Amino acid sequence: MHVSGARSRGLGLALLSAFAFGGSGVAAKPLIDLGIDPLQVVWMRVAGAALILLPVALRSRALPRQRPGLVAGFGLLAITGCQALYFVAIARIPVGIAILVEFLGPALLLGWIRFVQRRPVTRAAASGVVLALAGMTCVVEVWSGLAFDALGLLYAFGAACCQVAYFVLADHGSDADDAPEPITVIAHGLAVGAVVLTAVAHPWTMDWSSLGHQAALGDRDVPAVLLIGWIVLVSTVVAYLTGVLAVRSLGPQVAGVVAGLEAVVATGLAWVLLAEHLGSAQVVGGALVLAGALVAQTASTPSPPASPDPLPTSDLTPTAS
Repeated sequence: MHVSGARSRGLGLALLSAFAFGGSGVAAKPLIDLGIDPLQVVWMRVAGAALILLPVALRSRALPRQRPGLVAGFGLLAITGCQALYFVAIARIPVGIAILVEFLGPALLLGWIRFVQRRPVTRAAASGVVLALAGMTCVVEVWSGLAFDALGLLYAFGAACCQVAYFVLADHGSDADDAPEPITVIAHGLAVGAVVLTAVAHPWTMDWSSLGHQAALGDRDVPAVLLIGWIVLVSTVVAYLTGVLAVRSLGPQVAGVVAGLEAVVATGLAWVLLAEHLGSAQVVGGALVLAGALVAQTASTPSPPASPDPLPTSDLTPTAS
């Protein structure tokens, strides 16, 4: 009974995380269209969330010394790299296309395991990769010479690479007795991300008066500051906290499958709120990408030989947009 209740709570957290992450691109796109640089939007997102969780970071000041690799990796890859590349991508291509490209993550991870680590993968996992890649050719309409901005697609692909790190690091050391609390990892990761993005985004050059303007969310105008509040509170603080808790509760495999709803949420919201309609080829391709991610995620891989520092397995699906 206790296990069933914990699993139900974990599934609820994973669903909430997927919906919270899924709304980030739709809220950010109007701010970018308002003239705010995508990197500055990311800086506001990360710095605002870091400020909210600053008391947590101060209370756990020893964590960066105890787990420097975990804190640096989570801050630089799972937060900074992922968010920055995703927001730069949606400035050039539709939100739905960007999020679908990100779901090449399972294929990227399995490719790393097979060709870099030289470990075998199952036929089921390989078929998932083939499905995802076939779906992506439909999403970008490769037969027409790419239907979308090539640089935007490249940025989204980079976000997919960074997102693989999210599930690897979120589950890192979770079964150890001294595993750090998820909220402390997130707080320090956001602090690292805020520092890095401050140096990259140059927020002092931003036109701060634009936050007092109305931003066009489809055919309606909403206060820009309201969109910033949503991105900071819901799509970052709530999304990361519930996402990491879900990984700890369910394990990366199950949580990753549920996280696939993020692509559906992001695409659906962009369709309804931003009028970014996908063609039939994109819809079919998106379904194939998600199906491939699901197959690759749920297919087990042969266990590697025992070692003192085991490498992550392939039961990961990206999220955290």
